Amino acid sequence: MISSDGIRGYNDAIILAVLAAGDSYGYQIAHEIRRRTQDLYVIRETTLYSAFTRLTKAGYITAYPGEISYGRPRTYYHLTPAGQAYLTAKQAEWHQVQRVVTQFLTEDE
Repeated sequence: MISSDGIRGYNDAIILAVLAAGDSYGYQIAHEIRRRTQDLYVIRETTLYSAFTRLTKAGYITAYPGEISYGRPRTYYHLTPAGQAYLTAKQAEWHQVQRVVTQFLTEDE
């Protein structure tokens, strides 16, 4: 399993990438992250909801009430155009980070 320290700088981008596929709510987003990583990364609930607050304040996502679950409406999240632009920038950054880290953490061939 991947530690949260190893991926901390990309949690927001990961959440935005899930939302790029369509609006969703917390549990479903966490489940999708776990599914896509084949259980290698399990995002903590506190990490997820802190990210929602940060992303909402930045204008990258909006929140709205959805269907009722356990007596309360689920909060759904929607990717905004600003969020899509941020995601695109983070994707480009990731390619550069990956290239740099590979230079140091792979064995010479």
